[in-house]
Formats: sequence, C-alpha cells, structure tokens
Amino acid sequence: MTKIDELSVNAIRTLAADQIQKANSGHPGAPLGTAPMMYELYANAMNHNPKDPKWENRDRFILSGGHGSAGLYALLHLFDYGITLEDLKNFRQLNSLTPGHPEYGHTAAVECSTGPLGSGLSAAVGLAAAEEFLADHFNRPGYPVVDHYTFVEVGDGDLMEGISQEALSLAGTLKLGKMIILYDSNNITIEGDTAPVFNEDVNKRMEALGFSVWTIEDGNDMEAIHQAIEEAKADLEHPSFITVKTKIGYGSPKEGSASSHGEPLGEENVKALKRNLGYPEDKHFYVPEEVYDHFKELSKRGAKAQAEWQEMYDAYKAEYPELEAQYCKMFCQTPDPKALEAANLYDVTDKAEATRSSSGKMINKLKDVMPNLVGGSADLGPSNKTLMNNEGDFTPETHGGRNFHFGVRELAMAGIANGLALAGLRPYVATFFVFSDYAKPMARLACLMNLPVTYVFTHDSIGVGEDGPTHQPIEHLASYRSIPNMVVFRPADATETAAGWTLAANRTNGPTALILTRQNVEQIPTTSNEALKGAYIVKDSKNETPEAILIASGSEVVPTIKAAELLEAKGIDTRVVSMPSMELFEMQPREYREKILPRRCHNRVSVEASKDFGWGKYIGIEGEMVGMKGFGTSGPGSLLFEYFGFTPENIAKTMEDVIAVNESTK
Repeated sequence: MTKIDELSVNAIRTLAADQIQKANSGHPGAPLGTAPMMYELYANAMNHNPKDPKWENRDRFILSGGHGSAGLYALLHLFDYGITLEDLKNFRQLNSLTPGHPEYGHTAAVECSTGPLGSGLSAAVGLAAAEEFLADHFNRPGYPVVDHYTFVEVGDGDLMEGISQEALSLAGTLKLGKMIILYDSNNITIEGDTAPVFNEDVNKRMEALGFSVWTIEDGNDMEAIHQAIEEAKADLEHPSFITVKTKIGYGSPKEGSASSHGEPLGEENVKALKRNLGYPEDKHFYVPEEVYDHFKELSKRGAKAQAEWQEMYDAYKAEYPELEAQYCKMFCQTPDPKALEAANLYDVTDKAEATRSSSGKMINKLKDVMPNLVGGSADLGPSNKTLMNNEGDFTPETHGGRNFHFGVRELAMAGIANGLALAGLRPYVATFFVFSDYAKPMARLACLMNLPVTYVFTHDSIGVGEDGPTHQPIEHLASYRSIPNMVVFRPADATETAAGWTLAANRTNGPTALILTRQNVEQIPTTSNEALKGAYIVKDSKNETPEAILIASGSEVVPTIKAAELLEAKGIDTRVVSMPSMELFEMQPREYREKILPRRCHNRVSVEASKDFGWGKYIGIEGEMVGMKGFGTSGPGSLLFEYFGFTPENIAKTMEDVIAVNESTK
C-alpha cells in the first residue's frame, strides 16, 4: 500500500466515523473494516465515471450490508459524485442525501436500496443476469457494447439470511460469470461472535454452489485484493466469491468487538482512531488536499473508459444501425402506444376462461411490442401461464432467452426481478398468490424504489379448492394493498385482465400485482377498459342515486351481478360496481368517485373471497361485507364458493338485511 493509498483509505475511515459520531447514530464497524476493499474496488477495479453516474456500461456496485453506508458515502464524496462535506455532516438527518441505508434514486451512484440483509445480493443476481442477457442480444465481434461487472459486498448477516442461499444457488447454476462478491468476513454480528450461530465453511459452500473462490487473509492487503479481483474478472465461466478477512471497527479501541457494529464509537474513541491512523484527532471531516487531488486523478480513468466505449459504440451504430436501434428500444420503459393498440389486448374470448389463462395470452401479445419484457415463475410456469412462446429460456448455456426459470425460490425471484428492473428491463415474476408472502419483502423494496415489476399471482382465492386452506390465500389481498406504491389489480374477466396488463405495461413509477383466478370465470358483456379507473359501473341502477350498491372484485363480480338481478326482481334499484383496484380508484378525481359511489346511498355490500379487512372505507358503518372471516377448507372450488356464501342468493339476502336495518334506524 502506497502512502497516498493509505491516506485515502484512512480518509474513508475517518469520514465514516465522523458522520456517525455527529449523527449519534449508525454503524461504524463495517466501514472501518472494509475501507481497503471498497477503495480498491472504486480506485482500480471498477469502471465508473463520477461525471456520468448513469453511463450505460459502468460496473455496478451494491452494498448489500447497507448499514455500512457511511463508508460508501465517504467514497462517493471523495470521487465527487455530488456528495459534499455538508451532506456527510447531515448523515441520517431528515431529507439528507445521506440516509441511514442507501436509497436508489435518491443518492447518485447508489444502484439499489439496501438494508434488509440479503436483498442487495439478490438484486445483484438480477443485474448480472441482465448484463448477460443484453450482451447475448447485442454484442458483436469487436463490439462489446454490453460488457460490465456486478460487484456486491456482503457480510456474515447477508449470508445467514435464507434469500442469499436462494439467490446464490441460482447465480451459480446460471453461471453468471460477471458477478463478483466480496465477503466482509469479520465473524461479528450484533449479538457478538458468530461462532455459536454461523460456523459453516462458507468457501466450501460457495464452491458447492458453483462459484470460484478466493481468500484474502488480511483485509488491509490491497495487492492481494486486487489480484483476486483481476483473477475473478478473468473467470467468465463462474460467478466469483472473494472472502476478505477483516476486523470490525479496525483502528479504533473497539476493534473486533460487537459494540462497534451498531453504535457510534464515542468522541474519545474517534480521537483514538484518528491518532492510530495518522490523522489529526482535533479535526472533524478532514481530508488532506493530496487525497482530493488523488481522487481527481483516479476519476480520469473512468472518464477515459467511457470515452473509449463511446467511440466503439459510435462505430457499432454505423455498422449495425438496426441492431443499435433495437438496443435503444430495449430501454424504453413503456411500449409504443400504436404498437400496443395493434397488439389487440382487448380482443378476447367470449367463452368462460380463467383470468390466469387470459393473462398468459396477454403476455404473448405484449412480448412482440415490448422487447425488454422478460420473466418467469417460481417453478409454476404451466400453472401461472407465464411462458413466452418461441422466446427461449435463460439457461446456463444460453443467456439470451426471455423466459426465466427461478426454481422454487419465491423470495430470491422477487429480489432478482428488482435487479432486472434496475438494469432497465421490464420483468414479470409469478407464483401462486398464497406464496406471495415469500416474495413480499422484495416487492416492498420494488415499491420503495419505484420499479416497474409486474407480479403475476394466480390461484387467487378459495377457488384453489382441494389443496385446502394451506394453499388458499385469504389475507393476502389486504396485505398487498397495504404496501405504499403497490397497485393491486384483481380482474373479473378477460377484458379486465387486458386492462390490468395495459396498466402494468405502462406503469413506470412502481410495481403492479395482477391477482388471477385458477378457475374459469364467465365473460361479462359490460366490462371495459374503464377498469383502469380502478372501479366502474358494470350494471347500473335505474336512478342516478341507487337504492343499493354492490361492490365486488375478481371472480365474485359475476355472482354479484346475478344478485343484483334478484334484488331488481324485488323492486330494489341496484348498482353493481366492479372494483379491480382500490389504488387506482383512489387516484381518480373526487367527482368521479362520487359518481360511482354516491354518498347518498348508504345501502352497500362488498363481495370478495378474501379476508374482509379494508372494505370498510367503501361500505361505511351502515354497510356489510360478504367475505372470509377465517381460513378456507379443502373441497372442490365451486362448492367452496357456495359453502362460504359467495352465491347470488346470499349476496342478495345480505343486501336486504342491510336495507332492513338501515330503514329501522332512520
């Protein structure tokens, strides 16, 4: 390590310690231990240009252990990524550019929101897969247009989380050779030494998963780290795993202790750290001018790499103009409106059909107008109807297929989808709705990052039938509706399914969850793309203000319409509203919402074969819900709907009871 290298590494350490001490909050241990490997990555290993953080062919870095953010912010400051000393001083403060954990879209050069351990690792797998996919499609001899690496730093906690095993297993299987993991191995977590809970041979585990493996015994040995990274970059047949043995809290009196993990070092310990590192103990946020000058020189390497890539890209464009045009289209976040119209999504069958089957047809229409549409299922493709015909599979041998097979790995699948979306692709992922619980933490992060991931959740209710209550989703609609920025869409028939996919294809600021039936549903003549408003009238009343309003979603719309007919036969003026998406309805103007659900009508009943939580807003205290009060049971799906009261007769009777009670209390 040269003198300037040492000064630079220690600048990262002292800036990290000062950030955390000033905030009186944070995690100093990891930044102090990992500063040499982080410096080596950004200074010598990675192609990145601070003047253009979004350069397409930059190497990606994800700090999966996002609690170590203070070290990353220090690096981004030194490389002049727009983070000032003032930003460092505002670490973890309200509306600062330096939040407690890195947030995508908020801070320049942060490639992914991280914090929940293992989530960044799974997203990195998605980024690496996207690089391979794009390279397969667009690279030509002499023109490596897509040619970058995905680096990710993980710690002991990341590797303990189950999502990591799922993601690493798939990365090794798929031979994602441009994924390089640096493992901060310090044997310490919040509760102390990891020996009682994590004593496996990690390197042997990684070898078994198909990774090439290196070990660096001294985390300060940057030459050894550099050599391992260069060898890893040269091995394109396997993803790489580099164990770097570090000391948590390095250089401070708390070195090697759990107390350095999640709390400030303390003023006296920060002074001692600076003394040990050769920095003035009485200066805060101090960086020697020669260090700033050094980072300016380092930044030139990235600018040069981008300039060389641009020169190559311009020649590629001249030689392969049609291919280059396709490359540009690959990153269009929404389909061309005319092409989408020509796809005829609304040209649907008039025969009864499961909405999962309708969805499968939509996917195969959309694939021809959305070249960046990729996706697959957690081993349920034939049931979820998510296979794109004639588009090939993404396999260890062929990285150009658009069909991804995730195996039985719902959690990693959703995390990988985040990485695919971060790379500019438009991914969809699928499983049975009851298993969406496994995917939810990563779906939540997609919402937080505004990523346009589409979730295809099928087998959406008690209609699953004979598999019984373990497979019948009851509380899941309420659960997903509760996530900010998630649009949940439960269509009633093929036409509404077309609307759901229209929404998903055009949404750019967050994910969409399509909730689809296993069983066939009748096609409803009055459904339309008005479903994109979230709720609309599918059977209107005679009067502008109806006597009764029935509100339903999904497969329950048909029996609800039939219930309205029973009520009409008794002289009760009834409106039926299909509400595939509460979120979309809430986005509509107040005037529209009042038109659909006029407040003057107090006789309201909601109908949905799920837990009735969440419908109170639309039916009010004077209304009633036809929903699930508990779990389902095993039996043929058609019989279960009758057993739990989702019949026209019971829906109509429930409304009659509501009317009777409301009349008696006037």
